Amino acid sequence: MFKKLYDRVLLWSRHRNALTYLCILSFAESSFFPIPPDVMLAPMALAQPSKAFRFALWTTIASVLGGVLGYEIGYFLFDNIEPWLKTTHYWESYTKAIDWFDEWGFWAVFVAGFSPIPYKVFTIAAGALNMVFIPFVLASLIGRGGRFFLVSLLIVVGGKKLESNLRKYMDLIGWGLVAIVVIGGIAYKIMN
Repeated sequence: MFKKLYDRVLLWSRHRNALTYLCILSFAESSFFPIPPDVMLAPMALAQPSKAFRFALWTTIASVLGGVLGYEIGYFLFDNIEPWLKTTHYWESYTKAIDWFDEWGFWAVFVAGFSPIPYKVFTIAAGALNMVFIPFVLASLIGRGGRFFLVSLLIVVGGKKLESNLRKYMDLIGWGLVAIVVIGGIAYKIMN
């Protein structure tokens, strides 16, 4: 399953409009779309290693701009989307985001930007909680930029050898990440 998706995204990453698609995906993921841009950034960096850091920069910019949209949604429209949000699987993440903001403030956005935690939930929560805008943008730039530049760096360092090994073990890596997320979620619930 993961190998097929990886092969498809690798094909898209070589398309002449790949950078545009990457920016659209990055923007959308930060405010409403469920698929992270890493799935396109990594194959694009593999396909064109000399442009890997340029791709990371554009991914970061588009992601932060999408985060600003998420912030605006939370700030201006939260009362309208709250009933819908309560019916989705994102509601639990949203309530966790509120707790994180209460405890860590700025750092909550930074951690969400860098980690696989749904960043869009934090952007909307930041707006709904009226987080100061400039620290929100700075935390987003640092967190998202750190994540995307790290992905590009790993790809550049690993090169073609990484690409062949990545494809060979894609199913194992994919199911391993699913297991880590599930185990992490269970551990988090047990600790709270």
